[in-house]
Amino acid sequence: MECVSSILSPTAVKFSYPMLASMAASAATVPSFSLKSMAYGQRRTATSKHSAKPTKTLSATTATNPVSSTTSTSTATATSLPPKKVLVPIGLGTEEMEAVIIVDVLRRAGADVTVASVEPQLQIEASCGTKLVADTSISSCSDQIFDLVALPGGMPGSVRLRDCAALQKITSKQAEERRLYGAICAAPAVTLLPWGLLRRRQTTCHPAFMHKLPTFWAVKSNIQVSEGLTTSRGPGTSYVFALCLVEQLFGESVAKGIGESLLVCLDDDNSRKEEFNKVEWSFDHIPHVLIPVANGSEEIEVVTIVDILRRAKVDVVVASVEKSVQILASQGTKIIADKLIGVAAELTYDLIILPGGTAGAERLNKSRILKNLLKEQELAGRIYGAVCSSPGILHRQGLLKGKKATAHPSIVSKLTNEVVNGTKVVIDGKVITSRGLSTVTDFALVIVSKLFGHARARSVAEGLVYEYPRS
Repeated sequence: MECVSSILSPTAVKFSYPMLASMAASAATVPSFSLKSMAYGQRRTATSKHSAKPTKTLSATTATNPVSSTTSTSTATATSLPPKKVLVPIGLGTEEMEAVIIVDVLRRAGADVTVASVEPQLQIEASCGTKLVADTSISSCSDQIFDLVALPGGMPGSVRLRDCAALQKITSKQAEERRLYGAICAAPAVTLLPWGLLRRRQTTCHPAFMHKLPTFWAVKSNIQVSEGLTTSRGPGTSYVFALCLVEQLFGESVAKGIGESLLVCLDDDNSRKEEFNKVEWSFDHIPHVLIPVANGSEEIEVVTIVDILRRAKVDVVVASVEKSVQILASQGTKIIADKLIGVAAELTYDLIILPGGTAGAERLNKSRILKNLLKEQELAGRIYGAVCSSPGILHRQGLLKGKKATAHPSIVSKLTNEVVNGTKVVIDGKVITSRGLSTVTDFALVIVSKLFGHARARSVAEGLVYEYPRS
């Protein structure tokens, strides 16, 4: 995502910081919202001509401490007020990028987010194979009141949400009592439409499901707000979707601060990638990739990289350096790794990628097994990389010597190698680094392009509804 801008504000909701100029477009308005351009397409809402009587907008909570770190949950809400309560349901086949980005961003804003499983068990396998553990069962949420119910998409995840009677009751009550609700990807068409919760509301969804929406109310925009309902298109628009929800709950300044901390709002002249000492990354087999994780790893980075590489048909192994395969990520998401690092180390990998998160990076750095794997990777001339704070691990082990690299702004000055500023992804031979957080989408797509060619990367990006260059 080059840059997202303008985040909703409660009474005259407008997007206030700059979006991708190439995607800017004018937007229609409703009495309670005035909108400008959104990243990856225009942002529109139903006009008063086509809408029912507009509902009152939730008043904003004044933010006191917008998030600025990559790992700490924000205390954005005023201490004298109770936190905003948010429900994010998940099920078998839920799209993991969407679920995790929504949860991560809202928790950074200070929301009390409950991840609830619609399955008999708390652990679910998401659409691209990531194993997530919910906080509770949906049945325990039936008597609670939420300020927002946000539905991730994915298939068959959207069907599993649709078929959950408890969730239908909760979401229908949410709409009836004029509290905020939203859905992304397949969920608007597959879940909310059969429940009758899209009536007289302009709606968007993933392009593959647009034909299911009532033609008169379907809008081909990446984000759509219409009378308490917010909809969006897919994994590639998840940041815009989540930040839009943050602004409606907490106000413009909080959303802007969160966006900046996630590196979403970057200068327009930031390039997607720079490559030095170019070499081919080609294999006569399906590439094998290892992603080590730890308590405190940044969940957005882990899940985004895994999701995109698996979409490209890469063999990805997520390995825990902890004593358990379950790790607690930096913003409270529970992820189940595929293996423990000791078991994973028995295999050879074409590429090892280190996710960030300050606490997670420190724990990765303490793993003797991982250190040996990385040293062997370098000696064998195989590929390795890191994002966010984890290029610091490579630096401390001497694996960036003579290499150009980048990292999260908070640690980039600590790297003694030649740092490349003003770009999201840096490749130097067989080393790849990125600034982290929202830039890992480009990071993962660049890896796909290096492994399989630009056409494969662009195809994956289209499925994500993520803007990617044609050449």
